[in-house]
Amino acid sequence: MIGRLNHVAIAVPDLAAATAIYRDQLGATVSAPLPLPEHGVTTVFIDLGNTKIELLAALGDTSPIARFLARNPAGGVHHVCYEVADILAARDSLIASGARVLGSGEPKIGAHGNPVLFLDPKDFCGTLVELEQVADPSGH
Repeated sequence: MIGRLNHVAIAVPDLAAATAIYRDQLGATVSAPLPLPEHGVTTVFIDLGNTKIELLAALGDTSPIARFLARNPAGGVHHVCYEVADILAARDSLIASGARVLGSGEPKIGAHGNPVLFLDPKDFCGTLVELEQVADPSGH
């Protein structure tokens, strides 16, 4: 069902400082900040060639990242994102196997302009999992 690892998301208390670390100290290529009000975050993507790191900063007090940072003030790994070819088929298969989809269960459009869903971390070894629908999750 799952394809490639699309990205690992890291929640950060200071997006500009975190971006500078990846750009200036590690020499990575970083994107411009992208506010996503419907998700309550601002993102920066770091391109690693074979995958990405997503830096997440809270956009507003009701952001899920604000809640995460309240528990983890220094930041930390927030979620992993796997690619799928058909997000609705993946969702239905996961629900049939007993997994829980967060929110309404309907995909939202994510930072890459593709449909995304989040899965309950209690069902996946304590890890918040994001599924992102892409044209070819094998990477070919």
